[in-house]
Amino acid sequence: MANKLDISLHEASLSIVRRCGADLCEIIDGKFGCVAAIEGVENESRTSYRRPPATIKPERRYEFTMRSGVKVSVWKADLTNFHADAVVNAANEDLHHYGGLALALSKAGGPQIQKESDDYIRKHGKLQTGEAVALGPGSLPCKTIIHAVGPDLPPNPPKYDISKAKPFLEKAIKSILDRVDEYHLATVAIPAISSGLFNYPLPECAHTIVSTIKTYYDKLSAQDHRPKEIFLANHDDPTVQNMERACNQIFSSQQKQSYSNAVAQNTRSAGNAQQPSVTIGNVCLTLMKGKIEQQHTDVIVNTASLERNLSIGKISGAILDKAGYGIQDEMYQAQKKGHIIRTQPYKLYCKEVFHTFCIEKARDPAADQVLYSSVLDCLWNAAAQHYNSITFPAIGTGALGFSKAESASIMLAAVSAFAQKYLNRMDVHFVIFPTDHDTFRAFEREIGLLQQRSATFNFPPEMTGADGKSRHHSPQQHPPAYSGDQHRTEASWNKDDSHSSRAPAPQISLVCPSEESKHEAERWLQNRLFTDSHSIKIYNNFLSHFSDHDHLQLAISAEKGLIVEEFFSKGHACLEINGGSKEEVAVAGLKVEAVLCKIQKEFIREEEHELQMLSNTEPSHKRKTVEKSSKEFSSRQEAFSHALKVTKVDKVENAALKAMFDMKKKQLDCASTKTMFQRIPAQFCEMISRIGFHAECAPPEDPKYGEGIYFARNIKTALELWREKGEEYLYFVEAEVLLGNSAKGERGFILPPPVGKDPNILHDSVSGGSDVSVIFSGYQALPKYIITCKKISHFS
Repeated sequence: MANKLDISLHEASLSIVRRCGADLCEIIDGKFGCVAAIEGVENESRTSYRRPPATIKPERRYEFTMRSGVKVSVWKADLTNFHADAVVNAANEDLHHYGGLALALSKAGGPQIQKESDDYIRKHGKLQTGEAVALGPGSLPCKTIIHAVGPDLPPNPPKYDISKAKPFLEKAIKSILDRVDEYHLATVAIPAISSGLFNYPLPECAHTIVSTIKTYYDKLSAQDHRPKEIFLANHDDPTVQNMERACNQIFSSQQKQSYSNAVAQNTRSAGNAQQPSVTIGNVCLTLMKGKIEQQHTDVIVNTASLERNLSIGKISGAILDKAGYGIQDEMYQAQKKGHIIRTQPYKLYCKEVFHTFCIEKARDPAADQVLYSSVLDCLWNAAAQHYNSITFPAIGTGALGFSKAESASIMLAAVSAFAQKYLNRMDVHFVIFPTDHDTFRAFEREIGLLQQRSATFNFPPEMTGADGKSRHHSPQQHPPAYSGDQHRTEASWNKDDSHSSRAPAPQISLVCPSEESKHEAERWLQNRLFTDSHSIKIYNNFLSHFSDHDHLQLAISAEKGLIVEEFFSKGHACLEINGGSKEEVAVAGLKVEAVLCKIQKEFIREEEHELQMLSNTEPSHKRKTVEKSSKEFSSRQEAFSHALKVTKVDKVENAALKAMFDMKKKQLDCASTKTMFQRIPAQFCEMISRIGFHAECAPPEDPKYGEGIYFARNIKTALELWREKGEEYLYFVEAEVLLGNSAKGERGFILPPPVGKDPNILHDSVSGGSDVSVIFSGYQALPKYIITCKKISHFS
């Protein structure tokens, strides 16, 4: 096979592959589209471990916010599937996870949990009673497991033994909270440590745990870290009931009943009236009847008129009446960011109001997209402010002209997209006016569909334990533990000595889609596995999509003696690793690149979903290689100088992108298009074919005309915008671009400037002279061809 490649492994390269072979396969597939098989190597990271499904549906029984601002809640839940930054394990001093909760977590999280525990004990010795240590989560849906050693009592212990053990249980809880502070964790799930197999009586155990938490945060200084929420989570009713009783007793002196408790009690007293809900990852979406102005969440969302007059519209008017006229004064003066304006709540029961500005459906084909983006903007703004809850009305069902079903579908799709990316917990409420039964039923139906879809979601370890993000895939979409599993017949080639008992020599074998990708993959592997360098630099703008957990892992790498530096300069995100051994630097670099590949895959998946929704077209794309003898090939070749040899031309066909491009053409009232070029790294060729252009793919050498998507009128200008850095092959996209009404670009633009005095009427693009144009919506450009060139002389 012409595009097959075998690379022998020995010494340092063998050790690197043994430690992170699965990551390596993932990267090679993501960057170059090559199927990789590792042969003759016992790969430590090769084994996949899939968590069993939750045995208990999480149920919140109690919550209370302490004076410190930290929320304490009691849950009946399965900790092996509980979504929190940290889950606490009731461990023994040897960290041998042989029974009870420890065994359940170890089984659910896979063998990596016990392995890390053994490594820790081997290096540091046994833990003492009352100590706690934070280690990796395996494939559990959390950032870390905090292993805490509580006191171990004899069966039916006398009061003296309980009294003697109490300070050690208090110390264990304090140690857990110290780890929460040390790693700046937002949430932690704590079980009834020392009960069960450790024989601490439940009532005393619960009382000690709750009182220790209260005392710890009551004494906290103003500058200390405060988590958002402490989950007291257990799977059995007796323990849950004792935890709830202890909370009621301990917090009763400062109990000013919270809204959530009142709602829970009112719901129970009303005969458990159902509020349709669905949980996706860490986001809980609940539908309820009520008045928007009476909600007690952190954020209330309003839908406002373009004139910013809050007296226009029923929802807006109700918020104005409740909040008072001060909110209107602020509204007129506030700065609009994206699709929203944020104001103070005044007399409302929230921390902020987010005012959205959507478009009347009959007037603009982009109205659906604006509604979708508005909901996402609200969610991400709430997340950026570390808010835990947000309430939406049914946007669009009034004067904007959306049907009730359309509003429900679009708004819930946005929440679902957000939930699949957001790491921390968020309660999202949709509040429908009590007498609006038709709208309630429309949203109820959509939540039912979402429940059906979410029931099929799984959290494979590659997408949870590795980077902390609860990303959702249906079973057929699970990425295999070693990239290319679905092509195993192709990847596991017959060897001449296949019937020999001799073990195969250690090597990486690749099958690549083209000669160019084979050379690119080989060159990259040489730089990563066989280099003498103690330093690695990774340039990739998806670094800006790193989660908190990804950054925590980098911090852990730094603890191993590596120096990890992230910086952002002139539109380029870069991460540099150095300071340790060549092997440690290489392994850390591969782990970072594997996370980047997973982030990119998830980004593509989410953008395809959005593209399908907006275009109402099933996502599909084709890349057809153009015959070199054809006029189509020769006309592409004419655009390139003699210093670049065109080796391959792929024609891109994507109906969904074409539909969005045509929609943009009508929206901008722009009949003409320009043929322009963009130079991209090899790993983004497939991405652009599938979801079009994004600023992450091709930041120019210097974004001096704005922070958008750059295009060049000719190849010479493209080579100046995107300087080559010693690559053998260069990749260009030929595109049709809608420039419309263009203005002069300036550094720092994140949108085109206004046409006149009205800040809401913007130019369609900006320019940097006659040969450079910048757009700020990827749908204004349609990829037509991907052109691969081989460099035959050096460009400065």
